[in-house]
Amino acid sequence: MAARGHVQDPNDRRLRPIYDYLDNGNNKMAIQQADKLLKKHKDLHCAKVLKAIGLQRTGKQDEAFTLAQEVATLEPTDDNSLQALTILYREMHRPELVTKLYEAAVKKVPLSEEYHSHLFMAYARVGEYKKMQQAGMALYKIVPKNPYYFWSVMSLVMQAISAQDEKLAQTMFLPLAERMVEKMVKEEKIEAEAEVQLYFMILERLGKCVEALEVIRGPLGEKLTSELQSRESKCMLLYQRLQRWPECNALAHKLLLKNPDDWQFYPSYFDSLFHLIDQSWSPPEDGEHCSEGSVHHTVAEVVRFVEERIKGEDGKDSRSLRGPYLARLELMHRLRERGCPEESLLGDPLELMVQFFGKFGDKPCCITDLKIYLHLLSPDLHVQFINRLSEAVPLGEQGDDGFAFPDDIKALQRHLCVCQLSRALGLHHSLDVDGKLRLISELKAHYRHGLKFGKTALKTELQFSDMYCLMAAHVYIDLWKETGDENMVWQGLGVLQEGLSHSASNAQFKLLLLLLYCHLGAFEPVVDLYSSLDAKHVQHDTIGFLLTRYAESLGQFAAASQSCNFSLRFFHSNQKDTSEYIIQAYKYGAFEKIPEFIALRNRLNQSLHFAQVRTERMLLDLFLEADIVLSLDESVKAMSLSAEEDDIPWDNMRDNRDLTVFTCWDPKDRQLTEEHRRQSLEEESVWLRIRSLTLRLLASLPSQGHTTSQQNSEISNQNGVGDKTSILSSLLGQLNQTLQTAAESAEKRMQYPFLGPPSTRLATALSSGSCQCQAAAFQLSVHLQDLESVGLDESSELQNQICNSFKSLVVQLQEILNKCKGDLLEMKEGKLKTEPSLLEKLIFFVETMCIALWMASNCAKILRPLKTSLQKKKKKKKDANTALPVVVCGFQELTGSLQDLLTQSLEYIKEQETSITALKLASLSLEEFPQDEASFMKAAMDKVQSSYLRSLQEVGDLLKKRAETLKSLKI
Repeated sequence: MAARGHVQDPNDRRLRPIYDYLDNGNNKMAIQQADKLLKKHKDLHCAKVLKAIGLQRTGKQDEAFTLAQEVATLEPTDDNSLQALTILYREMHRPELVTKLYEAAVKKVPLSEEYHSHLFMAYARVGEYKKMQQAGMALYKIVPKNPYYFWSVMSLVMQAISAQDEKLAQTMFLPLAERMVEKMVKEEKIEAEAEVQLYFMILERLGKCVEALEVIRGPLGEKLTSELQSRESKCMLLYQRLQRWPECNALAHKLLLKNPDDWQFYPSYFDSLFHLIDQSWSPPEDGEHCSEGSVHHTVAEVVRFVEERIKGEDGKDSRSLRGPYLARLELMHRLRERGCPEESLLGDPLELMVQFFGKFGDKPCCITDLKIYLHLLSPDLHVQFINRLSEAVPLGEQGDDGFAFPDDIKALQRHLCVCQLSRALGLHHSLDVDGKLRLISELKAHYRHGLKFGKTALKTELQFSDMYCLMAAHVYIDLWKETGDENMVWQGLGVLQEGLSHSASNAQFKLLLLLLYCHLGAFEPVVDLYSSLDAKHVQHDTIGFLLTRYAESLGQFAAASQSCNFSLRFFHSNQKDTSEYIIQAYKYGAFEKIPEFIALRNRLNQSLHFAQVRTERMLLDLFLEADIVLSLDESVKAMSLSAEEDDIPWDNMRDNRDLTVFTCWDPKDRQLTEEHRRQSLEEESVWLRIRSLTLRLLASLPSQGHTTSQQNSEISNQNGVGDKTSILSSLLGQLNQTLQTAAESAEKRMQYPFLGPPSTRLATALSSGSCQCQAAAFQLSVHLQDLESVGLDESSELQNQICNSFKSLVVQLQEILNKCKGDLLEMKEGKLKTEPSLLEKLIFFVETMCIALWMASNCAKILRPLKTSLQKKKKKKKDANTALPVVVCGFQELTGSLQDLLTQSLEYIKEQETSITALKLASLSLEEFPQDEASFMKAAMDKVQSSYLRSLQEVGDLLKKRAETLKSLKI
């Protein structure tokens, strides 16, 4: 904002101090300075707007808006006021007002290039593509520059992309855009690469691949220079779409001759070969095979070509390229898939992989290269293969512990690769318990030995031997899952903490620690671990689920709010940022990026994680604040929550989670499958639907209990309160239906791999009875609404039904509380054991208790006026019967029982806090471990103990606040 003053306008000099104060964040001084200036110069519009910016930033939005509108109605045309208003409206998230501003400015100064381009960009911010097209052409007429013309063309393309009707896009918008570009081509006015890219994009979207190919191969194609092999890649894409396999094959072959390491062309080369074989294609007898040159149409020719590339690499003095060697394995894989006997022409897969390892085993990428071709080896060759590789690893003399270590980094890398391949072949998993423990000792010894190679490494660099440490942790997890011995997980945590102490930036250590702490029910250490990962931009969507899944369910409410904020901040800023990216793409002619930015915005708006975080954050806010800080009614209003509206895009939901974020060397039968992914998404969607419906049902509660007597029920129907009851009933019907579906899917629930997606809270919610109890509480609200309509005089049957429901609700709540009871953390035979499932059930008890209390509060609102009106009637009739109505007695019993349940739960929490605090972790038998290992394990145990205490404290505090709200439920 401060970069101005190119022309020494006296007003600029006067405004300078205000700009400086705003730039430095001193908003109060900016407001004062603006006021001083306005006393002397009442007509200095910009000073008013700068004052409004100061007001906006100090939280006085309404004042700021009023002041801004005063200036905007005067339709200013000075640059300072327009720029300042643009900044203000952007901060107010009102970009549509900027368009009005520049529309007025353009009318007053019709020949201003600057105002026209600002108007175009203002339309771009709000996605007004038709107006952008018109603004672009108006700009081109004033200043006939190519970029402006193509802004208009691109806006037509955007109308096509955003059109609901595909037919309209194909018959009107895109053909018009094509004609506009063709006009420039005929007049030979095409100047820039971006203009050719845009022409290509239009032809591609129209499905005119032949014409697009002519453009790329013609003189216009010569302008495509910014990307390496841009022309060739586009030609390849078009040949594949047109199914011109001979050209595809010849072009790939030609490009691979130039660069045999360019992997992107090997798949095209092999694909085209098999298409040619399937079509029984043969070359013409005379002349060229095709426009791109000679075609390899038999397996023998392709094998020969690949072997020649390898010979060329073998004969080199310099380092060989991996491409040709990998191409040979890829070809073998494809030939075996098709059952082609020519596979034998390439040789024995075991020998080929050993050869590959001999050449590239000292590169970290060797494991990822070979891992995808391990299926070419038959299971009986696995041990032989690992033995052959081990022979090629130069190790020193064996020490006293029986282990031989590598002498340099390259040897370490080879040994590490052999260990990783052993795990990927399942050789680690087939060991017995003692075998696994021996393996862990070897991995730890290699890890500690390898640290000497990284002594001079920077703090931010990883140690060369980190993967040994990670693999040792994986084997500990295997043992924990097989034997159920929790000591294994403590040792796993210890080894990871040790690894992190030497390699503070290792994301894999942090991710696995994060997952293990969550599985043990300790969320406190996880917040710092996730923060230190420093997740950037889209990662809040792809890995944010690791944090938000466990935050609330482990009772760390403050951390849960923080976790949701991490993600929500990103999702909300994405809306604003995308507009800016689009504007930059227009400015710099990167037209092909614009649809990508739009697609990214849609992908994030439709994200499953976004919907989950939004819903959970609002529920969490209600559990923590409704009827404590604000009433439930006010809380719902403050969140702009609507029971009628469902803003989750169920039909277009996108699962953007990165479920392969953990490094994993498991064999194929233990890896994450497509079925796991599908099942996980289904489970997440059902749970989200339950939570979303719960939230909307809570939003419909405050609208109950506002009518007073039976006479008013007619009026209430006209005012929409009767309608509110039908919304409540409808939502409750949907919730019951979803719970039924959930119960059915819970029966056939599959077990995910440990490093796969985390299970939702659904199974615990159903087994604890929490969902069913919450639904019962909402059902009670429906009955109470019926009672409000009928009155207390003629509703004895309904009153009895409600009283029975009160009793049933208390019984269900007692059952949920009973299922929570047990020791969360205890010492057994000198070992520490955790029970995180009890903590999850306790949180469900808290949530269900909150809902029961809101229902009770709603009930009190309805019963008070009914009871008062009944007493008045009795007075008039001089009725001596002072007995309270059945439902009022039932309600008093309910509040007493709720008080009792809250007392019980607080006593249980107090007991647990006492017993966990009394745990003397120092008395744990850790003598069998070396001192440094024991200290890392002890540190992990301390973190878990501290986290459980924190969770219990937060849960206890919330229940105490809830107990206070019971006092207001007297009738």
